[in-house]
Amino acid sequence: MTADSLLAGEPVVVTAGLDLLHDALTAQAAVTQPVAWRPPVPGCREPLAAVMADRRREPANRAALDRLLSATPHLVDVRPAGEALGLERGCFLHAGPPTTWERAPGPLRGALMGAVLLEGLAETPEEAERLLAAGSGITLEPCHHRAAVGPMAGVVSPSMWVLEVVDTTYGRRAYCPLNEGLGQVLRYGAYGPAVLDRLRWMASVLGPLLRAALRSHGPLDLRAITAQMLAMGDEGHNRNRAATSLLLRRLLHHLVLSGAPSSELAAAVDFIDGNDHFFLNVGMAASKACADAARDVPGSSLVVAMARNGTDFGIQVSGTGDRWFTGPAAVPEGLYLGSFGTEDASADIGDSTITETVGLGGFAMAAAPAIVQFVGGQVSDAISATLAMYEITLAEHPVHRLPILDFRGCPVGIDVTLVARTGILPQVNTGIAGKQAGTGQVGAGLVQPPIQAFTAALQALAEACGG
Repeated sequence: MTADSLLAGEPVVVTAGLDLLHDALTAQAAVTQPVAWRPPVPGCREPLAAVMADRRREPANRAALDRLLSATPHLVDVRPAGEALGLERGCFLHAGPPTTWERAPGPLRGALMGAVLLEGLAETPEEAERLLAAGSGITLEPCHHRAAVGPMAGVVSPSMWVLEVVDTTYGRRAYCPLNEGLGQVLRYGAYGPAVLDRLRWMASVLGPLLRAALRSHGPLDLRAITAQMLAMGDEGHNRNRAATSLLLRRLLHHLVLSGAPSSELAAAVDFIDGNDHFFLNVGMAASKACADAARDVPGSSLVVAMARNGTDFGIQVSGTGDRWFTGPAAVPEGLYLGSFGTEDASADIGDSTITETVGLGGFAMAAAPAIVQFVGGQVSDAISATLAMYEITLAEHPVHRLPILDFRGCPVGIDVTLVARTGILPQVNTGIAGKQAGTGQVGAGLVQPPIQAFTAALQALAEACGG
């Protein structure tokens, strides 16, 4: 190609000798890996410059990160949501940023209908739907606004029982409902008789048994269980098999000594043992307690919450208080159950991204190569996902370590400025709910947040520092 031909045609970019230079340096052991440089996200130049120039940012991030990493979550109790969260009759919590019935997708609508039936506010699904649509005597509120988190639809009503976690370092409390299992469950939008019967049993039998066992055992160190589960092949979001087993081992002795009828005890143990995801909700409450410890540090660009309501994917940042920054929730890519496919899937939903917020789940996929059998992909994809997350985080966790990466700490501390500078988005692994109310779970897969949520947060940080 001549200079004249280059000048005559469309603009092109020509590189000369870069591959040769890289190969030569590598042969001399001067290069360990190429640099995967990316330009900043379009439109972020000015707010990014303003935030980066803010003298508060680095010390604020160090303070927020120190709180997150030094938090010590302990499971201390299980009790009714009405009592623990102050929920009144007609008040229902949901996952993600604030929303309304009109904007709620099928899974959230189905879960709300089921909760209305559970609370005895309606006799039929049709009546429940009319009541919710009218809004009379009904209040919808995000779980996060009550120091709680809920998986998938995340619906919590007064009679449901919740796990109570206390951060013994900073004193914050966090809550999450008990895990129902997989398939036709309320959190995926199913509301049939079997779903409601299970929830009633969980409130009348399982919850009280767990409360008795925990009060007998005393506070349960969840930081230690999380570290152990990572060494045993769990990542804390879509794989919780080891953690569930560890939890049951800690509580079994105290369950047996609870004095409960043997039939109730057997049913409770069988339910936990047969539900590999039982620990997920425990881990979510622990993650919420840790993330909340890092809140409200002026100038900090640390992400302290990521959550989805099936319509919006929202984030909250330490330096901007309780404000939500949102963008459209995407449909996850993954593996589907039976004859279900992408056309049957709802957009991403749930508060379980609190696990990724503290360096677990999609950030720790390298710890759980078997996760690809559940969400799709190859083992190398799981490792690559974790490695990419080091590019947008501020630290490596001192306790949560990854054996396959020579016990390197999990990437933790998502920084809005790093997301904007690299264009790399947090990696989330998740369940997939059917888009029609009442369907339940249709699969599991991977999803990323919308970049708009991070650029909006960056702009707010820039405005707060006068940029």
